[in-house]
Amino acid sequence: MRRIALAGVISTAGIILTGAAVRLSKSGLGCPDWPQCTRSSLVAAHTRGDPMFHTWIEFGNRMVTVLVTIVAVAVLIAAWRFRPGGPGAPGARRRMDLVWLAAAQPAGVVAQIVLGGIVVLTDLNPVTVSLHFMVSVAVVAAAVTLHVRCTEGTEPARPLVRPDLRVLAWAVVAVAAVMLAAGTVVTGTGPLAGAGDVPRYHLPLEGVTQFHADIGWLLGGLTVALVVGLRATRAPARVMNLGWLLLGLIGAQGVIGYTQYFTGLPAGLVWVHVTGSLLIWIAALRLMFAVRDRGPLIPPPPGSPGGPAASDLPQAQPAPAR
Repeated sequence: MRRIALAGVISTAGIILTGAAVRLSKSGLGCPDWPQCTRSSLVAAHTRGDPMFHTWIEFGNRMVTVLVTIVAVAVLIAAWRFRPGGPGAPGARRRMDLVWLAAAQPAGVVAQIVLGGIVVLTDLNPVTVSLHFMVSVAVVAAAVTLHVRCTEGTEPARPLVRPDLRVLAWAVVAVAAVMLAAGTVVTGTGPLAGAGDVPRYHLPLEGVTQFHADIGWLLGGLTVALVVGLRATRAPARVMNLGWLLLGLIGAQGVIGYTQYFTGLPAGLVWVHVTGSLLIWIAALRLMFAVRDRGPLIPPPPGSPGGPAASDLPQAQPAPAR
């Protein structure tokens, strides 16, 4: 189950990166129609005088959606069939919390197909492109949550760190989501909005870039405070490692962001920046989940350490005398 859930994380993240490649290579209208590539062809075909590689990039991204759909359906089937410990084991009932999380992936694919069509038919309206991206981000969050939850039990969350540090971990996730949304506005304002002659946000590029950078500084500050707090309170090693990883990713992302700004926004470097943002999002989610515990996936057997005591279990009634 965990391997299949991980495949869901990889595929949902992968479609974001191929979509970013479409936008940053100015191939957003390489297939100017939907659901066909052109009005006369379902597959990639030359049109509108655009270079053919734009068409192949956009059409290739649509084909990746087929793979993502297959994985999403497999994740849902696996979650439906999943029984912790196997038939007859303690807690072997179907986990509906996992089923709902898994269902978010095929539902997200359907939503993205519809939104993708709207994006194309509105000639890459920046609002629809931003929404398209953020829905993908939400689906990644559901996939990461499923990957974490399928190795946990169903007990109420037990905090592993102080309450203020848990709040900080939640705040980091919230600010990371705002940073991702602001990044779509920056891209939709600048020269890499998906094609040369498409609508853009009517905002000053320098202003929205500065706002995006300010959010990055806020995210970095919150993460530094969180890591310092975790270290001072001797948080579990797994939590601490995720904190250091997130801090390192944010530091690298800042260097890449300023470099791309001062070098004229080269498309390849912007794509690396998008990749970094996605890694930050996943790491922040993992850290948020790591600061609490929901018990083991399979409850310990009666009488074992951590399991129910024998005296707590219902006693068998003696058979009636014959």
